[in-house]
Amino acid sequence: MTDPFLALLGERIRALRAQQGHTRKSLAAASGLSERHLANLELGTGNASILVLQQVAKALRYPLAELLEPGANNSPQSAAIRSLLANRSEAELRAAHTALEALFAGNAAPSDRMSRIALIGLRGAGKSTLGRRLADSSARQSPDRTRPTRKRSW
Repeated sequence: MTDPFLALLGERIRALRAQQGHTRKSLAAASGLSERHLANLELGTGNASILVLQQVAKALRYPLAELLEPGANNSPQSAAIRSLLANRSEAELRAAHTALEALFAGNAAPSDRMSRIALIGLRGAGKSTLGRRLADSSARQSPDRTRPTRKRSW
């Protein structure tokens, strides 16, 4: 019977390998392991030493601590953010931290696009009237008052 932690660790290694486009053979070569040993790790049947896991994490360019963390986020977006931040200077990391903190703390001003409303409906359904009323009630300027709208001929 496979240990649940080793099974989860193996799934995580397999998912990271697939996300990065490695074959089992290429990851084994990059980490210095045999393909069989890597296969056993991915299946959760191999007994992984910390040094072996460190070799795999280094080959995947993934932090060892996050590889071992049960709730680690292995999504492609999370990996993309980590790769953007890799090898950045301390000043760049501080700037990124400040920008992310402002974004997620609710301190960032909503983008112009996020404050817009699209009214969709058939011709003559009252979109223009409703849009003007909505703009007046929310103290926003209606888009059709700031620039002419393009009329489409279907």
